[in-house]
Amino acid sequence: MSPKKAKKKQAEGASSNVFTMFEQSQIQEFKEAFTIMDQNRDGFICKNDIRDTYAALGRLNVPSDELDEMIKEAPGPINFTVFLCMFGEKLKGTDPEDTILAAFKIFDPEATGILKGDEIKYHLMSQADKFNEAEINQMFSMFPLDVAGNLDYKNLCYVITHGEDKEDKD
Repeated sequence: MSPKKAKKKQAEGASSNVFTMFEQSQIQEFKEAFTIMDQNRDGFICKNDIRDTYAALGRLNVPSDELDEMIKEAPGPINFTVFLCMFGEKLKGTDPEDTILAAFKIFDPEATGILKGDEIKYHLMSQADKFNEAEINQMFSMFPLDVAGNLDYKNLCYVITHGEDKEDKD
């Protein structure tokens, strides 16, 4: 096989492999996100597309160097396959669900599956890479506390590792 054909075959395998990392429904969701971000509809996400996406979300005047850093994370022009590969690489670092559950169980010795919101907030704001108030609020907006002020960490772990709410799956 000539070197050109070998390179082409290797590139095809590398790009098609990313599609096996996700379920079809996840790929469709990523495609929808890509389409939303590709503001100029040229099939590639560029710096201006990211700037426009931020503007559509209400964040204006994003520093140019911040956008440049995002673009630099890609190995080349960001088409859908590259976009999907980048997500695959980010998600590959996620610990298995049982590992994340074990970490939460340190705070839940009776294995109830819930943690007091105030307690988890305290630990997140006072230990290691400390969260600030805005980050805590963002987390609780994505994973709301129940009426008693508790966090369902078992469902949170499921969402982190599966990308969807366990209740939506059932």
